[in-house]
Amino acid sequence: MSAAATGYRTTARLLHWLVALLILSTLPVGQAMVQEGLSRPVQDALFIYHKNVGVIILLLMLLRLGYRLTHRAPPLPPHMPDWQRIVARTTHVALYVLVFVQAISGYVRVEAGGFPIEMLDALGVPPLVPRSEPLADAAKATHAVTRLLLVPVILLHIGAALQHALWQRDGVFSRMWPPIAR
Repeated sequence: MSAAATGYRTTARLLHWLVALLILSTLPVGQAMVQEGLSRPVQDALFIYHKNVGVIILLLMLLRLGYRLTHRAPPLPPHMPDWQRIVARTTHVALYVLVFVQAISGYVRVEAGGFPIEMLDALGVPPLVPRSEPLADAAKATHAVTRLLLVPVILLHIGAALQHALWQRDGVFSRMWPPIAR
């Protein structure tokens, strides 16, 4: 079977890589923005970036989920052992769940805490949650714990992709790369 017949479509690839790049940019920004010693303007810029890109990630993930529910994933190569298929499926489900929890908890933390999300405010989008310090605190804790779970799952996903791309060279990585399907 050719790589084109077994690969994801361009829409799925572009959504994957765009979300991946945005997530990989928000993780270090989220860590940096809460560090002591930053000047207020730098800290504000990091917060603004993190919040607004988080909303974009959430919207893109909703698109990804909708696309994924209407377009089946291409089959994995028949040579893959069952345990790898199970790990791949579990990792993908975990990534979707954790990214959604991360994005939603970030949104709830900001809105319930009474802070602006500049992009949504500029568009006139009203808050979808009430102002509530207990809700903001719970969302903040959820956001922090989810990050601790998300990072290792991302590393597992990247590690598996690199293993298939560089060592096995079995066509698994080419299902999602390059971003534009050939």
